Amino acid sequence: MNEIVSLNIEELEKLILSYGESKFRAKQLFEWFHKKMVWDYQEMSNLPIKLREKLAADYPIMPLRIVEKLESKLDGTIKYLFELWDSHIIESVFMRYKHGNSVCISSQVGCRMGCKFCASTLEGRVRNLMPSEMVGQIYAIQRDTDERVSNIVVMGSGEPLEELDITLKFVHLINSPLGQNIGSRHITVSTCGLIPEMKRLADEKLQINLALSLHATTDEKRKAVMPIAYKYSI
Repeated sequence: MNEIVSLNIEELEKLILSYGESKFRAKQLFEWFHKKMVWDYQEMSNLPIKLREKLAADYPIMPLRIVEKLESKLDGTIKYLFELWDSHIIESVFMRYKHGNSVCISSQVGCRMGCKFCASTLEGRVRNLMPSEMVGQIYAIQRDTDERVSNIVVMGSGEPLEELDITLKFVHLINSPLGQNIGSRHITVSTCGLIPEMKRLADEKLQINLALSLHATTDEKRKAVMPIAYKYSI
């Protein structure tokens, strides 16, 4: 479910060509998904009806459903609970600032890092989110608020670097000039401290920001609240 929205432009081109359609249809489809934020094939008016019918049959899409919204009376911050296609629930937060709107998104259903201060780890990791479910949080919030998001923080439930390939694909989708075109320097990815993945992320030479959760100034204090400290020291 929703795998097609996770595809980059090159992957969409291969899919479209396999249907015997012209390559430019992939660009049109990508823009519907990621620029216009439309996930209903019936609304994609510049695509042939037969192609839309094939896509709907082969690649059904179910947008994230807003289960609950909690809005702060102090600053307009909104916490969203979203239901995924398989009934799991994730959380996102929309924050308004003078420099632009920010969204904090989840990268997994639950988390298995075991940090004592984090509620999302209580029942462990259920599954990873697909790139489509990561961008879907942003798109759903923009549609609901009718406001542009200019900053993204991947700091909700889950450890974004545990499945780095998924996080990287998300970054490329949200950063694409054919989509929302959110600048790399406006994207922050957090981690509790997975060193090999941090090094690999650095090798990608992206201009995104990395937020490292320390929560203590010594290894001993950190071990008391973050099990990852037993594997990787400060």
